[in-house]
Amino acid sequence: MSLTGFFLVIFLLVHLAINSLSLISSELFNAGSEFMATNPLIYIMQYVLALGFIIHIIMGIKLTRQNKAARPIDYTYNRPGENSSLSSRTMIYTGGLVLLFLILHMKDFFIEIKINHLSNVSGPNPTDFDLLVQVFSNPLYVTIYVVAFILLGFHLNHGFQSAFQSMGVNHKKYTPTLKKLGIAYSVLIAAGFSAIAIFHFIN
Repeated sequence: MSLTGFFLVIFLLVHLAINSLSLISSELFNAGSEFMATNPLIYIMQYVLALGFIIHIIMGIKLTRQNKAARPIDYTYNRPGENSSLSSRTMIYTGGLVLLFLILHMKDFFIEIKINHLSNVSGPNPTDFDLLVQVFSNPLYVTIYVVAFILLGFHLNHGFQSAFQSMGVNHKKYTPTLKKLGIAYSVLIAAGFSAIAIFHFIN
């Protein structure tokens, strides 16, 4: 669970970096997109990523079921706010909602680029940038997109630090720093992707 989580953390940073190029120019974004599509290592890694994501989902469901089985009856008196954070208590829910969004995202971007070859994008010679602009011109999609990344931010906030803890990195000296890094990372991902969508919608 931790290893696949780390892998997804790195992927999100790379994905955000490529998408950020669209804020500078269409040429830079298309060049970055072309590199991601044609580089042999990246091409292989996208399937490794898909496998890692599937494993992450399966392990998440398995761990949730194991936790419930270990404590089939809730405590009579429980203060969840004192015992755990909101992000940790909602991991299975935020993960599930993000999965639903990912399916929608794959349909609108991955399938459109890889399978349809931009056939549904308006214009004589459509590019990946044109697809990006077209998708983010839809206010409903932008709203869903922003909400999804806010939920992902909650998911990452707990997942980042718990991944290190699961790997044995749990020390009173380093744990507070890891928690701060987790918060910073989750805010960066949520705010970064949301800002890109809103920017293209406004412009």
